[in-house]
Amino acid sequence: MPGGAVRTAYSKVSVKSQTVLPSEVREHLDVGPGDRVRYVLSPEGVRIEKALPEGDDPFVTFTEWAGSADEEDYANL
Repeated sequence: MPGGAVRTAYSKVSVKSQTVLPSEVREHLDVGPGDRVRYVLSPEGVRIEKALPEGDDPFVTFTEWAGSADEEDYANL
């Protein structure tokens, strides 16, 4: 976001644990119908990112590299 501006968006969780991404989030991530999102969990919280199409992420099977230290160390690659 420009200038480090922080915005907040909300959505409700349904009885089936489903939610709708707010329009601001969809626009920011450039996601639409059929796109995938991934949730990166860390001690600081949860980050939502646009995921590569299924089958396009060569590292998806390397779960041994899925720790928070690895996410931090390799975040800028």
